[in-house]
Amino acid sequence: MAEKSIDHGFAASGNFGAAGDPTYAGALSFMRRRLTKDVSGTDVTVWGVPFDSAVSNRPGTRFGPQALRRASAIFDNDPQYPFERDLFEALSVVDYGDCLLDYRLPETAHAKILSEATDIVAKTGFLLTLGGDHSITYPLLQAHVARHGKLSLLQFDAHQDTWPVADDASGRPRVDHGSFVAQAVADGLIDPATSIQVGIRTHAPETCGIEILGGEAVEEMKSAEIAATIYERTGGTNVYLSFDIDCLDAAFAPGTGTPVAGGPSSARMLAVLRHVKNLDLVGADVVEVSPPYDHADITAIAGSTVAMYVLGILAGKKAGRPQQA
Repeated sequence: MAEKSIDHGFAASGNFGAAGDPTYAGALSFMRRRLTKDVSGTDVTVWGVPFDSAVSNRPGTRFGPQALRRASAIFDNDPQYPFERDLFEALSVVDYGDCLLDYRLPETAHAKILSEATDIVAKTGFLLTLGGDHSITYPLLQAHVARHGKLSLLQFDAHQDTWPVADDASGRPRVDHGSFVAQAVADGLIDPATSIQVGIRTHAPETCGIEILGGEAVEEMKSAEIAATIYERTGGTNVYLSFDIDCLDAAFAPGTGTPVAGGPSSARMLAVLRHVKNLDLVGADVVEVSPPYDHADITAIAGSTVAMYVLGILAGKKAGRPQQA
């Protein structure tokens, strides 16, 4: 135990290198990254948005960021499969903590998320957000578009989230977790001609021009074929990745607000992520993990693994480049 340490989340002196905390103890942050509000010059900032006031079925995703961090502790110390490296040897990653939201005024949440995300995106290389219900992707897209311009959306989901958007009493668009894509298209945040949704197993009134890879197609295609379709549609550049955990079959993600049977396994979708390692990703989120409906952290483990794969892709791209302090 002499080489072990503990509480790397607040005791670490820098942003590189694996931690040594026991997997069952120590201060929790995502993959034991240093907890800090100083993200200047970092490659990746991990951020939690504990919001679930825009769901149409079961709430509980406000506890998602906590669960994802807890589940990620098992990744600590070892080279990560299938990336065969310490992800943090050359990749500077910090955990910013969570967005502070007023639970009494849920209608103010999106503006707060946008404001804080815009500030983080301006200072860090990449923002990886842990949700939270899927409505949070709307202000996240706004923040990323301000820096990168119109985006291609790569969405893993059982739902299209393109239901019509009604205005609230003040005349503002009422964006929820089932309508944020429709509003993002209407606002010109994403280009539907270069956007794609993978794993869809429900019907919505509109596609908004976005390509859909439905559940049956995903079941019949190889993971490399799914990835090739993603590359062809997006062009491979300026892509925002949003992973709704209900993309997975309910057997692999029971802890979510709107589970849909007949979906792919976690192994299938992780393989797809591995095959899209050369995409030019500008930001990502993992959303709709709802711990109250989870069992033995099945869903949280799947979601944290998706987030770890995003870091693995970014670490692979940076591997071999000079390390910065």
